[in-house]
Amino acid sequence: MSTLTSVALLDEYGRTRLSKNFFMREMLYSEVSNIHGIPNIPDDPELALAAGRRLCEEFLEPLHERFGRVVVRSAYRSARLNGYCHERMLAGDAACWCTDNDMNAARHIWDRRDADGMLGATATVVIPAYLDHYDRTGDFRPLAWWIRDHLPGHADIYFFKRLCAFNIRWYEGSSEQAIWRLDPPLRELLVSHGHHDFDGDHSALYAGII
Repeated sequence: MSTLTSVALLDEYGRTRLSKNFFMREMLYSEVSNIHGIPNIPDDPELALAAGRRLCEEFLEPLHERFGRVVVRSAYRSARLNGYCHERMLAGDAACWCTDNDMNAARHIWDRRDADGMLGATATVVIPAYLDHYDRTGDFRPLAWWIRDHLPGHADIYFFKRLCAFNIRWYEGSSEQAIWRLDPPLRELLVSHGHHDFDGDHSALYAGII
């Protein structure tokens, strides 16, 4: 059970600085939580902070340094909220798209280790500086290749059609590195670890764009 049992405690928790430009409060926002009254509060606040700091320091800060503002669309989810969202997805609610709690442990559920005992954290983000190019072309690949070249160690990345939003994940265990374009129920693999195009310099693919 969470120790964040009062407005004052949750308020102070939200003020926790995860990295130079990111705070915990923005990671807790959820439309599903707001509309359906399911609290998005960590059961293990310190574990959520530990995972969130690694995600922000290793991936979100480098994105901020290169592109400016990084908009967080969805980040931390409590197990209760994620489970509710998954149930609504199974019932056909197109506004809810959440995998089950076992799959999302060490992903969006930052304060729950996965079946291997590993910690992880995922955030869904948008890069406003890339949107003009994306609106003209609909092409996520230059940004994807920039991430591949400049953010080594990401566990997996999924791009979505709307706003060129993407999931980016920090994970302390070993994981196949891959970049996907995801338009449920279809998905397209751009590149994965071991593919002949995975390593090396791909700067020609984003020169003049990024």
